[in-house]
Amino acid sequence: MHAFSNHPIGLLPVEQNYDASKPSIRKFFAGRDIFVTGGTGFMGKVLIEKLIRSCSELDHIFVLIREKKQRSVAERIAEMQQLPLFDKLRQEAPHLLVKMVPVRGDVSLIGLGLSAEDRDRMQSVSVIFHVAASVRFDDPLKSAILLNTRGTRELVRFAEQLPDLRVLMHISSTYSNPDRYVIEEEVYPAYADWRETIRIAEEFDEQTLDVLAPKYMGFLPNTYVFTKSLAEQIVHEYRDRLPMILFRPSIVISSMKDPIPGWMDNFNGPVGLLVGCGIGICRTMYCDPNNIADFTPVDVCIKAMIVAAWKRGTEPAARSESVKFELPIYNCCISNLRNSTMSQIVEMGRLLSDEIPLDKCIWAPGGGITQIRIHNLFRVLLYHILPAILIDGVFRLMGQKPFLAKLQRKIYTANVALEYFILNNWDFKNGNFIRLASEIKPEDNKDFYYRDFIEFDVTLYFRNCILGARRYLLKEKDENIPKALVHLRRMKLLDKVCKTIIIVTFFYIILIQFDLLGMILHLTGYTSSYTAELGCK
Repeated sequence: MHAFSNHPIGLLPVEQNYDASKPSIRKFFAGRDIFVTGGTGFMGKVLIEKLIRSCSELDHIFVLIREKKQRSVAERIAEMQQLPLFDKLRQEAPHLLVKMVPVRGDVSLIGLGLSAEDRDRMQSVSVIFHVAASVRFDDPLKSAILLNTRGTRELVRFAEQLPDLRVLMHISSTYSNPDRYVIEEEVYPAYADWRETIRIAEEFDEQTLDVLAPKYMGFLPNTYVFTKSLAEQIVHEYRDRLPMILFRPSIVISSMKDPIPGWMDNFNGPVGLLVGCGIGICRTMYCDPNNIADFTPVDVCIKAMIVAAWKRGTEPAARSESVKFELPIYNCCISNLRNSTMSQIVEMGRLLSDEIPLDKCIWAPGGGITQIRIHNLFRVLLYHILPAILIDGVFRLMGQKPFLAKLQRKIYTANVALEYFILNNWDFKNGNFIRLASEIKPEDNKDFYYRDFIEFDVTLYFRNCILGARRYLLKEKDENIPKALVHLRRMKLLDKVCKTIIIVTFFYIILIQFDLLGMILHLTGYTSSYTAELGCK
């Protein structure tokens, strides 16, 4: 069916091109068993919550979980269900939470670390979302390969044993080919042979691989993008054998509105920058102020993932001589539809900090962006390191544990790791991602339409991001905002006083050093009193 949607998306009408004969998204997932890796991560949690709430007739969601810190997989999933993210589900349909089935395993292990019993009970799985990955840029090459690359191979091998598989979605990244500045929705030539890379990681120790890493990776900026690019090669190689999807989100940050505005469980991306500036510990950043911050709200990303899985799952189920599997690729990004530069985000954070201050503010928000490396280093020394040393010294005198110098060291290390990405711009082509929205059936628009971000007020979005950071990351209460405003005014006054003292002291030292003060006083008739005070004449 072809028609123009009445959905309000401003100047960008979307031509509807849905197939009326296909089942709705809810009906497609009804009665299905789903397998999710990375279910305890940021995207994984939002995906599971959305599937259970909006596709409530599904059978089970098997969630691969490691035992961690002496907590069983059942305890970990029970803790996850108590998060604010699941509040809406707990209030409206708490009985649906039993559809989450924890499965003990580890993507970095051979066979995913699954027991024979768990493999048997998951033979009914027909949809897989492979979300698990290490997103750390500084992971040793060995561990990054075993998790991001070999883990994908192990998942594909598991999928080959499933008789009813209809969809296997692999979550990659738009930055998995960072040496190309125009990224089409296609797979690019490999940086290395993925089989050989896995073999090397299995046979060599971590230290040896770290020495060889820069050369072996072709001087890609970090182990994350290298191992994710190799995982894409595995997906591409199996495209004829399995019904696969390659889904590439950009930087995924706080939810826009579903199920709650501003949900976030980490400090990655622009949200971390806003929080750092709001607390007063991040006062300088080395990057191009005109650099486009290509971020995607997590609920937009999750809706698109579910729609893409539905589209693939309602296509021919088996490969034959006449019907071969293709590999749909989606660059999930919105910068060409609605973008924000780094300088705009910093300025927005500066304005919003006056409206929504943070309880944990230790200095007045301030600072900015610079493209001059030496300027940034000077500002890091003056605004980050020296104040951290002084404040930690005060904490020691008060008998409290110092933490700021250590925190500033982490911030500096993180900024260095991000340099490659915040000094460059990429043009991500997203035609498949945009067209996918037109294939959503009218009855699914309410729950799964994802292009409404184009119309959404971006200032309101970042306001919700900061409120979400207060609530879910910093554990601060909304009713404390008036008290935080009073504290912010004190910090601003203290900031002005300190700056004034520093400036006056600096000029006084300069004047004394060059005896300029004596010359000025001599010219104004105060020489004798000046020299008597100094005891010089």
